[in-house]
Amino acid sequence: MRHALPLFSLAAALLAGCASAPSSPPATTEPVKVKVMAINDFHGNLKPPQGGIRVRDATGRLVPVEAGGAEHLATAVAQIRAKNPNHVFVAAGDLIGATPLLSALFRDEPTIESLSLMGLEASAVGNHEFDKGATELLRMQRGGCTPDSCKGPQPFAGAKFQYLAASTIDLKTGQTLLPPTFIKRFEGIPVGFIGLTLKGTPAIVAPSGVIGLRFDDEADTVNRLVPELQRQGVQAIVVLIHEGGVPTGDYNECPGISGPIVDIVKRLDKAVDAVITGHTHRAYNCRIDGRLVTSGDKYGTIVTEIDLVLDPKTGDVISATADNVIVRTASFVKDPRQTELIATYEKLAAPLAGRVVGRLGAPLPRQNNPAGENPLGQVIADAQLAATRDAGSVVAFMNPGGIRAALDMPADGLVRYADLFAVQPFYNNLMTMTLTGAQLLQLLEQQWSDRNDGGRVLHVSQGFSYTWDAKAPIGQRVVPGSARLNGQPLDPAADVRVTVNSFLGGGGDNFPVLRQGRDRRTGMMDVDALELYVKANPTLAPGTLNRITRLN
Repeated sequence: MRHALPLFSLAAALLAGCASAPSSPPATTEPVKVKVMAINDFHGNLKPPQGGIRVRDATGRLVPVEAGGAEHLATAVAQIRAKNPNHVFVAAGDLIGATPLLSALFRDEPTIESLSLMGLEASAVGNHEFDKGATELLRMQRGGCTPDSCKGPQPFAGAKFQYLAASTIDLKTGQTLLPPTFIKRFEGIPVGFIGLTLKGTPAIVAPSGVIGLRFDDEADTVNRLVPELQRQGVQAIVVLIHEGGVPTGDYNECPGISGPIVDIVKRLDKAVDAVITGHTHRAYNCRIDGRLVTSGDKYGTIVTEIDLVLDPKTGDVISATADNVIVRTASFVKDPRQTELIATYEKLAAPLAGRVVGRLGAPLPRQNNPAGENPLGQVIADAQLAATRDAGSVVAFMNPGGIRAALDMPADGLVRYADLFAVQPFYNNLMTMTLTGAQLLQLLEQQWSDRNDGGRVLHVSQGFSYTWDAKAPIGQRVVPGSARLNGQPLDPAADVRVTVNSFLGGGGDNFPVLRQGRDRRTGMMDVDALELYVKANPTLAPGTLNRITRLN
């Protein structure tokens, strides 16, 4: 890997139009001001996301603000770019994956085209960049068509920006899957960007997405690369990392922050000047260990405007400040080129997206009760059980992170395919397997961990119930004897046929016991199972939330 780094870095430098040698003198003796524009977790939201972004009003209450969408984001970026001829537009990963139907129908090619059009120059890979595996990620970068892609108006040409994957190692070659660094010069002074995703990517991506890859420690990776950049004359160093934290303040504050990014930043080489983060879908503007650390929420609702001041003598950063700018739909007019791109794909998507699949009797919200249940989660679990009974399934579980929107009641009562896809955009296969009752109980206990004490409670299908105690130690929270299947106590020694999606089936979301499942049978896609269930139950409405009971 270390032998390959200078070549990758040079390629990145050439891509940025920085072909001059690293040792060339700066073009000025005055401090150089640079604008860095950053986004993260765009997730293919070409149109403004429902609900926008929530910010605190004068009374301290969180209120929604309409924001985001590629048309408005492009204008915001252009306006910030116009403030300074020295500028660069970068991202911290998850630009694609878990995307709305408009992008997903075309394998996220519209999103890559949109971001290329608005001038993105470099982005870290996120965990969702690996949803469809390394080969598809490389196609996103380089272009090309497969039998089920290139359904747009022209063949897919690939990204005009550079994906960075500093910590992702191709086990066959021993080198990084994509370049680790990107260099751009401003008045002769180089600024280096290191891009990488979280080490835990294999635990939160379907196993097929990370075959043949290794994901190294985040801080160790950056610290190995810093000397490589410095040997090329780069002293100003910015990290783009798809990992983040959870703040306590508003979108442009950081009175307190927790999460993995805090420890990572504290372990970074002191030569790193700023860290642009993502993954947690939160907005913050922080100082951690004396360094600027930012995140721009999600879905293009915020663009982070970072001002770097470079010392022309040393090439290092004198100061770094940031402002999280909300991309208000009312403040930034639509970019006409983005409007044209979106309209083209909407026309192609309309026949499938508008297809009526059934009716609802009432809206199905996804807000959890204290035990961890919600009406939509129940329906999805029931749909997956119904779709896999022929595989012997008697219980199904659904991960809450896979439910991305509520199923609202349309004005005409008709549910369309686009509505269902907004709920389940990952398009995972269903997987039915055999677990022992003891393993099923272990699955329930793995809903809580030392890192996630709040829990990640799975939604369960009809016929299964249990009680958990919030005050019990982690690993002992399921009340003994409370788990029941079809009215009978769960027998730890008995075999149970269980259905989950393929993401969970590979141990995703830190449920490793599911990797032990026997006699696996792959079923239909999850959103297709939901479609069949909606068709078969035209008066669907919220049921009683009594499958999971919480004590304390």
